[in-house]
Amino acid sequence: MSKNIILSNQEIEHTIKRIAYQIYETFVDEEEIVIAGIAANGFTFAKKITEALAKISTLKISLCEVQINKLNPESVVNTSLTKEQYTNKGLVLVDDVLNSGTTLIYAVRHFLDVPLKKFKTAVLVDRNHKKYPVKADFKGISLSTSSLEHVQVVFDENGDNYAYLS
Repeated sequence: MSKNIILSNQEIEHTIKRIAYQIYETFVDEEEIVIAGIAANGFTFAKKITEALAKISTLKISLCEVQINKLNPESVVNTSLTKEQYTNKGLVLVDDVLNSGTTLIYAVRHFLDVPLKKFKTAVLVDRNHKKYPVKADFKGISLSTSSLEHVQVVFDENGDNYAYLS
């Protein structure tokens, strides 16, 4: 199976910085926001956004890991923060790839159980194959691919990050 690199490490780093600036611009009037990443790659991407955002803003940022069963998204969604910790705050839900929208829409539904000041979504790659009416407010790139193609994001411990199409 061949790999076509769609985002290099440098492109991912630039995208993280750009998304951090977009988030800061959107939430500049807030004192505190929550960056919630869908495990596992979405959470890794959320950590990287949080680090970039901390360098450019004075916002108090809480990082939250969202556990969702991607094969059965209707099952219970768990978060590393309690509902009280994100109530009445701005929140950005982060994932690496937005494919059909199933994972993102069920994660969004979980957060709608509490009042939020502002709610946005961020993804590194938007596949444009949605089954649900969900969109990414902040995105790295949009790809129109066939449903047979697969996008994979690799966050390497050594910092060699890339995204490829196979």
